[in-house]
Amino acid sequence: MLIDNRVSEDFQRAHTKGFWRGVGARILGRDNALLAFEEARQQLRAQGQHYVGFRTVAIDQIVGSVGRYHDFDRAFLPLGTATRNRWQSIDKAYYVDSSVLPPIELYQLGDTYWVKDGNHRVSVAREQGQDFIDAYVIELHVPVPIRSLEDVAEWLCQQDRMQFVSCTRLADVQLTLPGQYEKLLEHIDVHRWFMGTERRRPVSWDEAVESWHECVYLPVIDAVRESDVLTQFPGRTEGDLYLWLTEHRWFLQQAGEIDEDVPMCELVGGYVAAFSPRLRWRLARLLQLGRSRGAAA
Repeated sequence: MLIDNRVSEDFQRAHTKGFWRGVGARILGRDNALLAFEEARQQLRAQGQHYVGFRTVAIDQIVGSVGRYHDFDRAFLPLGTATRNRWQSIDKAYYVDSSVLPPIELYQLGDTYWVKDGNHRVSVAREQGQDFIDAYVIELHVPVPIRSLEDVAEWLCQQDRMQFVSCTRLADVQLTLPGQYEKLLEHIDVHRWFMGTERRRPVSWDEAVESWHECVYLPVIDAVRESDVLTQFPGRTEGDLYLWLTEHRWFLQQAGEIDEDVPMCELVGGYVAAFSPRLRWRLARLLQLGRSRGAAA
């Protein structure tokens, strides 16, 4: 019973950490999603493979999953409770006899690894503070140097942008996080549907792209430029702010906090106050200085 309580507490702690990690990622405008292997394999143009065999792999080099990328975040923390039973059974094995757990199975792309089988074992191992894990490895050959998660993310983002520009011919729209250009294509598709409904006729893709860029995208960019909000999000682009501000507006509308016709320029200040990493750093620094002075007095 003592072990059962312990593994239950372990899962709850990991799940709670995953929740707050997701909140922090949203506040800082960071991507917290575990990478999908098949998408990466295609965009990295991996060709051919060979069986490497057994090796011990650093857990922090495991960056994605074949089929469980919706169940865990980038740190392999559980995102929901559906995995609880499987997670706890593996965690229990760590306390009773970890030798009964077989090696996991990984794909290797460059110097990064992707879980073919054993996602829960990776999650539990990380939560237990384990730095390395035994694995059977299959290596795929990629034509570009991939040394880290950052290399993967940069390459995927470049490929996403190339596809977006090919579909839209909008070279002025730039994003910094992988997987986000697909959201822009969805925005254009929804805009196209509304245009067709209003005009009671089919609307071509090119017509929808032009209208979305002029009537939806650029007005938000104008609000970003007029407010100088980009200075509060170092390393990000106007395109990033377009996505985050439109999502912010949608959440506020769903919560009934604003009307649909509220101008974007009126929402920018609230978004900065809630999510700017630079502003939060300054506020934390001021709070720290205030405490120091209070202690000195």
